[in-house]
Amino acid sequence: MALILALEGCMAAGKTSAARFVAQSAPEVHVSFERTAQTVEKVRARGLDKRVFSDYVEIQKLWIQNEIDRYVRAQAYPVTLTDFGAAEIEFYTLCYPQSIGENWDVESALREELRCLRACMPRRILFLRARDETLRARKAADETRSRDFFEHHLQHLMPLKHAWFLQKENVDVVDVDGLDATEEGKAVLGWVKRCERQLL
Repeated sequence: MALILALEGCMAAGKTSAARFVAQSAPEVHVSFERTAQTVEKVRARGLDKRVFSDYVEIQKLWIQNEIDRYVRAQAYPVTLTDFGAAEIEFYTLCYPQSIGENWDVESALREELRCLRACMPRRILFLRARDETLRARKAADETRSRDFFEHHLQHLMPLKHAWFLQKENVDVVDVDGLDATEEGKAVLGWVKRCERQLL
């Protein structure tokens, strides 16, 4: 069975840069980056609004299927590191409504989809933790992305996300404050190699 590992953390925590470092430094590790364009386009084409419950359910069906498809592709490789992953999609699906002050029964509306998603969870997760000032500084320095959702994510989702992930038994944490991109990449690669030794 393939070993699937995942990176988690806030926007601007360095997940994608660290994943690129692993891809360049350890070609034997398959790195699976988020593929969002097709799903985003489907949402736009259907005119779905995530602030409306019925639309939100349809949007999350698309994201859940996108993640299941990624998990299936990863089975072709002995070891895969994902930039986000199924655990992120589960978290967002269930917790985004709370972050906007809604109490939607998403669990019931997406019962079957969530059941399938939960069969696609990574074996271990590395949570890249950083202070708010670090994240804001990194966001400001990155002119390649607009990150319009950044402040909502930081202020309303991250407190929920910390609690959600840090109580899981398969989550490791690395504090990335003060680390440059290379140092962070090395820390992530070291974690991947430790997971390989322990889990393969």
